[in-house]
Amino acid sequence: MKNWKQILSIFLFTSLNIASLQAQDWANLQRFQADNTALGAPTAKEKRVVFMGNSITEGWGNDKNSFFHTKGYINRGIGGQTTPQMLVRFRQDVVALQPAVVVILAGINDIAGNTGPSTIPMIADNIKGMAEIARANGIKVVISSVLPAYDFPWKPNMEPALKVITLNKLLKAYAKKNKIVYLDYFSAMVDERNGMKKAYSYDEVHCTQAGYDVMTPLAEKAITKALKRKK
Repeated sequence: MKNWKQILSIFLFTSLNIASLQAQDWANLQRFQADNTALGAPTAKEKRVVFMGNSITEGWGNDKNSFFHTKGYINRGIGGQTTPQMLVRFRQDVVALQPAVVVILAGINDIAGNTGPSTIPMIADNIKGMAEIARANGIKVVISSVLPAYDFPWKPNMEPALKVITLNKLLKAYAKKNKIVYLDYFSAMVDERNGMKKAYSYDEVHCTQAGYDVMTPLAEKAITKALKRKK
């Protein structure tokens, strides 16, 4: 009995410590620390591009034929993340890398409530915060529309479709007012339900290769446009 209690105590102590460590790195700052260090500063002629995002961005970088490999764009997507988490790691995973352009794609996990409830203006404010930090550091910004989503496989019946539309309107208006490039994936990928076209997603949220094939030229065009901007 005594040994059993000791084993249980050790298990509980270990579990609590693991949970505590995870809570301390809430924004997952450790994820790219080594990669960022290894990357170093850009060369004098390099026009570095960083993509900040969640699992949609992360999954995009897994394709060996994507421009993350062919053009050297830097993928800083972390699955499941919300905009407050991205805001915490933005200086480390974007600003410190000294890119010419950052492409921000965020917000769908906030709508799903992954780190707690958020209003649409709160989500927009976090994305604006990232854009303003970037611009203050001389980085050109591309703000992406949130991709259409009819339902969440991990949180069904939340009806995100109209919330996505509302958030995108706020982001587009902010980008226009502040002369920031707005990257509209939504219009190219939406179906009659205001969800994502079946061919472009395998679960109503995450992209198939066909979805990424639609996104790629749109992103390339937005990056080119941002690089031409004076500010």
